[in-house]
Amino acid sequence: MAINRSNIRQQVMKEPAKKQPKLGTGKRFEKLTKSIAARGNVKDPAAVAASIGRKKYGTKKMAQLSATARKKKARRP
Repeated sequence: MAINRSNIRQQVMKEPAKKQPKLGTGKRFEKLTKSIAARGNVKDPAAVAASIGRKKYGTKKMAQLSATARKKKARRP
């Protein structure tokens, strides 16, 4: 079978999308923080992750997400 653009496109389209945790749970933030910390060249990986989040979602939305996550965390035993 010859490899051409249509075959490659079909293979790419068949790959299932990986599900991400819900926004606002804090799990995405934790995952990003861990991956940044694994690089080892960052002093405060949480600050870098927050900066990335503010750039992606905006200051207002990021503040809302962090407040929601803090409230949920406080309710957990």
